[in-house]
Amino acid sequence: MVAVPLEAAVAQMEAAVDRRIEALAASCVVAGRVSTAKLDENQETAYHLAFLAAETAAAAAVAGYGTRGEAEALLANVAVADLLRSARHRLDGRDGAADLRGGPADDVLALGSSPAAREALADLLPTIGTGRNHLPGDVALVAETFGRFAAEQVAPRAAAVHRGNLDVPEEVIHGMAAMGAFGMSIPAAYGGFQDPAAEGMLPMVVATEALSAGSLMAGSLLTRPEILVSALLAGGTEDQKQRWLPPVASGEQMVAVAVTEPDYGSDVAAITTLALGDGPDYVLNGTKMWSTFAGRAELLMVLARTDPDRTAGARGLSLFVVEKPAFAGHAFEMEQPGGGRLSGRAIDTIGYRGLHSFEVTFDGWKVPADCLIGGDGGAGRGFYMQMGAFAAGRLQTAARGLGVMEAAFNEALRYARERNVFGRPLFDYPLTRATLARMAAKIQTCRRLTYRAAAALDSPQGQSLAAMAKALASRSAEEVTRDAMQLHGGYGYAEEYPVSRLFVDARVLSIFEGTEEILALRVIARDLLNRVGDG
Repeated sequence: MVAVPLEAAVAQMEAAVDRRIEALAASCVVAGRVSTAKLDENQETAYHLAFLAAETAAAAAVAGYGTRGEAEALLANVAVADLLRSARHRLDGRDGAADLRGGPADDVLALGSSPAAREALADLLPTIGTGRNHLPGDVALVAETFGRFAAEQVAPRAAAVHRGNLDVPEEVIHGMAAMGAFGMSIPAAYGGFQDPAAEGMLPMVVATEALSAGSLMAGSLLTRPEILVSALLAGGTEDQKQRWLPPVASGEQMVAVAVTEPDYGSDVAAITTLALGDGPDYVLNGTKMWSTFAGRAELLMVLARTDPDRTAGARGLSLFVVEKPAFAGHAFEMEQPGGGRLSGRAIDTIGYRGLHSFEVTFDGWKVPADCLIGGDGGAGRGFYMQMGAFAAGRLQTAARGLGVMEAAFNEALRYARERNVFGRPLFDYPLTRATLARMAAKIQTCRRLTYRAAAALDSPQGQSLAAMAKALASRSAEEVTRDAMQLHGGYGYAEEYPVSRLFVDARVLSIFEGTEEILALRVIARDLLNRVGDG
């Protein structure tokens, strides 16, 4: 295949992003600071800018991957062509729409979109799948170990859990604990298995990806402890780290996160659940929504308002760890001496089953003061610790999307090769081959961006890059699982085929750990504009 200038096309995309940033900053940066009100007036522009920036970052990541071999070059060419096509669509009808017309962008789009390129890639799919990952040896071993566990212990149980809306099997939890899954980001001093020499969050990401390919429920088991661990390591006292990190690392205590409320989802700073001091305790009153795994978990990380003056906004919020017994099933209720009550009910959902998402109510529930993360110094810092911890959760959500997409692609490729239509294998038809080729390219694109974000999470732009990876992988998971279902025809709509479960599981990814819109507007776009303000 003729070489095309991927790097030059990426530079063209980056220049287009820079011009869009400057144009939006002219409307939204006031006295060197991003105005939230002005940003809200330009939501559609900011949303498209955020995704344009994410697609450009993904193009840069996958272009580098394309230098690793012939198969990688094919994947990269098809991938960057698709990213360019989407980027052009975002610019069409707007000022500067010609920025991605002409020059290297045309060359890349012409070759990467050609039937010849997709045919050549399709020929390789039975051998390379979605492409070689080129992981370092120790990280490759993590991927192999968790991939084998997912295939042998998770995938065979996934259909029963989904169709029966059952609890995640204890065998899965215990098996993951035995492999050290819950201690991968916890330092050895606190009973974990974090390797200081490892490449950032990459081992955790590949483990999450592998487990999610077996079932979203397994990959999701890693996200909640990761959020609590991040908060404790960033702001917890030494006693709190010694108290909670070792049992989390061993899997002895499972974790749930309680932040969202019935009237306050993305607007976290406005939550109303109160935690008021009462002698040696805090008393919690309020209701939380979408607290995944809250029944089975022994530890609830709760964001609550310790300053009853709501005008304090985010500065009045604090984080608590609430200890409780594990409960099986879809509801729980417990009482304290003196009348405090803690209860929960599972909210039925179309997918993402096994862990259950709970509505949790605190009614005069007393929590010892030493459960305030950071102790007295942690009062009013909960929002900031929570947001920092969410970056790791978003990165893991991107990894969960990768696993779901990988499973959907493998099901679609297998079915296409086995299914005969009009006397020929479905895989022999050009449209099928083109669809599968684009699916593989899309998955590897999201993988490259997610891996890059994992390596950069502690950098100044780490949170924004993690948000980009989450937004792009979540949206791509919907598209890939939809295509996988379509290739199955009527069987794709049958619950007995895994693609139907993968399709409904994928839909939640753009909603939790920060909705697509909030990530685009309040994280990615704001970060891009802040760079102008800082300049």
